[in-house]
Amino acid sequence: MVSADGGLRFGRHPHEHHVHRCLTSDGQIFAETIDPPLLPDPLETCLGRQATGNLSFGGTLTHLRQRNSIRGNMFSTDQYELLDIGGERRLERFGRYILDRPAPAAAGIPCQRPDLWQNADARFVRDGRNRGVWTRYCRMPETWHIRHEGIVFELKCSDSGAIGVYPEQTHNWDWIARMVRQADRPLTILNLFAYSGGSTIAAAAAGGAVVHVDAAKSAVNWARRNARLSGLEKAPLRWIVEDARKFVERELRRGTQYDAVILDPPTYGHGPKAQPWKLTDHLVALLRAVRDLTRVRRDFILLTSHTPGVGPRELRTMLAENVLENLEEAIFAQRLPLKARTGRQLASGVVARWPCR
Repeated sequence: MVSADGGLRFGRHPHEHHVHRCLTSDGQIFAETIDPPLLPDPLETCLGRQATGNLSFGGTLTHLRQRNSIRGNMFSTDQYELLDIGGERRLERFGRYILDRPAPAAAGIPCQRPDLWQNADARFVRDGRNRGVWTRYCRMPETWHIRHEGIVFELKCSDSGAIGVYPEQTHNWDWIARMVRQADRPLTILNLFAYSGGSTIAAAAAGGAVVHVDAAKSAVNWARRNARLSGLEKAPLRWIVEDARKFVERELRRGTQYDAVILDPPTYGHGPKAQPWKLTDHLVALLRAVRDLTRVRRDFILLTSHTPGVGPRELRTMLAENVLENLEEAIFAQRLPLKARTGRQLASGVVARWPCR
């Protein structure tokens, strides 16, 4: 919902209810920060409740449900595995190294496998200033690698607790690659808030030309290393260290058009010149600029968020109202889960993407 001043106001239907943690009948816990998914079935989230019969863009309802449902992990287990969650923490294995990191969505949930936590190779604790300290329990290299399909990621234990990859994004990387390959021409794609480049590399490996934009020079350099490790040093990639809004404004003045845009905006942030970013204040205007950047020919839009209070309903509405001329029924929107070895699922953000296929 857009307020009169152009910012976001997160209202709720009177029949909706908050769900912070939901225990299923078989004992599985789905850890959430706020509200349930808009619709329980990913098919309904994509098409609305009026979809029946065969679909005009191919396949039956069952086929679409199987294709679009996001359920758990897609990394191979030798590359990444969520081992357990609990006590506001998550235990993950990245390649051969097991890391113990904060997970606010796991608040109030007991660990199911305390024995596994004793195997952690490193543990990160925040110091209250968006930074923290790693304690290593074994000799670890400064960097190491994991891969998903053709994407190779350089990982390291950063001061912020980040590793260099967000495993829940694998579903989106595969969707991006499919959209690029299915296009009837080579696509030019803009990736905003692009971090270490998973979406950039997925699009480039599928044959797209990508403009990768991030305000942090260290993140752009990290993404360039990942592209090189993935064998894409000669791919049509542009690397831009810039505030996303400033870059988009400049592209509009130049009359530049893109075939697709990917956005993963933070809740709060700042540009290279300390330009402030707050999702609830600035995302609407950025999405309207994205609409103008893709006005000539729009092949796909992908928007993700990790902001508390922004669920599938809110993200889908933002995308529909500000980019897609209110075509909500054509937007797939769902939470991004990570499934632990124990069977629990950890909510790890929300995605809205168009078209719904």
